[in-house]
Amino acid sequence: MKKYETIQTLIDSGVVAVIRANSKEEGKKIIEAIKAGGIKALEITMTVPGAVDIIKELTAEYANEDVVIGAGTVLDAETARACILAGAKYVVSPCFDEASAKLCNRYAIPYFPGVMTPKEAVIALEYGAEILKVFPGNAFGPSIISAFRGPLPQGNFMPTGGVSLSNVHEWIKNGAVAVGIGGELTKGAKTGDFAAVTATAKAFVDAVKEARAQK
Repeated sequence: MKKYETIQTLIDSGVVAVIRANSKEEGKKIIEAIKAGGIKALEITMTVPGAVDIIKELTAEYANEDVVIGAGTVLDAETARACILAGAKYVVSPCFDEASAKLCNRYAIPYFPGVMTPKEAVIALEYGAEILKVFPGNAFGPSIISAFRGPLPQGNFMPTGGVSLSNVHEWIKNGAVAVGIGGELTKGAKTGDFAAVTATAKAFVDAVKEARAQK
């Protein structure tokens, strides 16, 4: 999948599942449950044991399916390169890292850095970041998206942290092109209730579609 096809798939999906788990086995179960709920963008965080191996396995397993697998919590260019070689189609960081941005551009892989201020957002845009991860979103609330878009209408903003079923429509209404969801989506996995993870995934996908239809 080409770079801009990846970006468009994420935007069309509207939901990026941020996957953290205590083991490789649990991570794969969570992924299957999320995929069954209709979320196509899966972000495997580097905090998951064996994350790079999981990315490699999943990109091979879902090579012919409409699923986009990326790497999250990437802190440096060395990790970004390992993830890209494993098959990651996009790279997400909690903050902007110049070396990671350059490396991702070199390999034509979308880079989504975390931003908290207009200055950080402008720097990320100058380095070619196509989607800016507003993180942590719960430090601001949905109105931060429209605040960013005032001076930076050219930016694509995706909040992560603080997005729930009760407020996802507000994030979309304020201009988010997609939302990143972690613990709120996968909390059922803590008790082994993967059916609940699937149900929650479907609820988020439906909520984003409904919010977009009302804009």
